[in-house]
Amino acid sequence: MGSFQLEDFAAGWIGGAASVIVGHPLDTVKTRLQAGVNYGNTLSCIRTVYRRESVFGFFKGMSFPLASIAVYNSVVFGVFSNTQRFLSQHHARESEARGSHTLSDLLLASMVAGVVSVGLGAPVDLIKIRLQMQTQPFQEGNLGLKPRTVALGVQPVYQGPVHCIATIVRTEGLAGMYRGVGAMLLRDVPGYCLYFIPYVFLNDWITPEACTGPSPCAVWLAGGLAGAISWGTATPMDVVKSRLQADGVYFNKYKGILDCISQSYRKEGLKVFFRGITVNTVRGFPMSAAMFLGYELSLQVLRGDHTVTSP
Repeated sequence: MGSFQLEDFAAGWIGGAASVIVGHPLDTVKTRLQAGVNYGNTLSCIRTVYRRESVFGFFKGMSFPLASIAVYNSVVFGVFSNTQRFLSQHHARESEARGSHTLSDLLLASMVAGVVSVGLGAPVDLIKIRLQMQTQPFQEGNLGLKPRTVALGVQPVYQGPVHCIATIVRTEGLAGMYRGVGAMLLRDVPGYCLYFIPYVFLNDWITPEACTGPSPCAVWLAGGLAGAISWGTATPMDVVKSRLQADGVYFNKYKGILDCISQSYRKEGLKVFFRGITVNTVRGFPMSAAMFLGYELSLQVLRGDHTVTSP
């Protein structure tokens, strides 16, 4: 298992698809809380979305992430696993021996995965958020539109992912697809360190010494806890990223990361940066549990193993 392995990419694709299906409804709630207005708390937001848009409102914008985030996670998990394996071999360690994971190897592999993830994930996140934020309360609260314009605003600005991409490229150029990339980089590089490292060490801690690999239950628990930790701590920068990416549908409200932080703090105080932290943490558990379980079980099948193997 010393060479570059494509199985990690295939397993990451399956895990990514599972995580999108499980996590998208709460992701919609999280985005509305962070970038929208007049939603109140998490439960109030859920009730509002359901009352105005029915259950389908929670799955708004899911088609694009389902098609793209599976590929995105495929690359992230493939890059992390192969980088970590390369580093272990470079240090002349027994990379397949249990307990051989070193913090420095995991840290560097997580950072590489985080940087790669931003290059692929920024356009995906932008399209998802633009489609999720096509709501009347957002338009009224952020634009102060006249009643006639608000009425017309019921008609979606974007007719779907393809139209959204075409509109952004036409009005903002190719660079517009990477709006909020700086904030995403500040969120994802430390975020992936707090994602993969806790997962690996929790797996090692939960799994008894006598076992050759973690059980599906251990993978589910370690993956869920790692996701909750990662998403919970990433919330402040996630708020900034969401606001920057939701900005620009009608006009540009923020000039950049620092301006967004400054305006948000001045208008709403420090608590604004923790908006959605509950839903982020709660959503992080099932989403990441599904992600890691899908990844590990797929890897087991692809390799013909009988035990789950940590990345």
